[in-house]
Amino acid sequence: MIKGTGWITQKKYGCQKQRWQQEYSDLKSLYSRLRPEIFSYPVANFFRFDTVSKLTTVSIALALFDAKIGYCPGKKQDISILGTNSSGALEANLTYFNDYIANGRTLARGNLFIYTLPSSPLAEAAIHFGLTGKLLYLGFAKNTEKESLKYALNMFKTETHKTIILVNADSKTATAYILQR
Repeated sequence: MIKGTGWITQKKYGCQKQRWQQEYSDLKSLYSRLRPEIFSYPVANFFRFDTVSKLTTVSIALALFDAKIGYCPGKKQDISILGTNSSGALEANLTYFNDYIANGRTLARGNLFIYTLPSSPLAEAAIHFGLTGKLLYLGFAKNTEKESLKYALNMFKTETHKTIILVNADSKTATAYILQR
């Protein structure tokens, strides 16, 4: 059962169950606007995140708010995250490689390297929200939400999950669903 949904497009964001949406101009202003209503405390290093990590974290915050699931520093919750998109970490890998070239092929910035794994945005969100369940990234060429939803439902059947956050995020949009058994 879907308990909450948070979504972001290039110009709007909102929650499904609470039936509201707002416009925004950029991710920096969006994050500032959502504090403290949606984020109960600041996200460490949010402005150093790559775009997918920012969208992933914000969409999960919106979904948790929509599902009325609170969180606070030091509180751990057994919630798993299943993430997907159609491009993996391609954009982050290109950014890292271009930084490497720009620096004379000697080194690139470590804060760019962090996001070259497609699971990094999920890990950033799990750390902030205190989620201790399984974390899994799955790549699908098409129908990413449909395929990942099937996979999440199978996880409920074969494992002892009570709550799974399903996230589909790329560099322009993100949707997070709170699924409960």
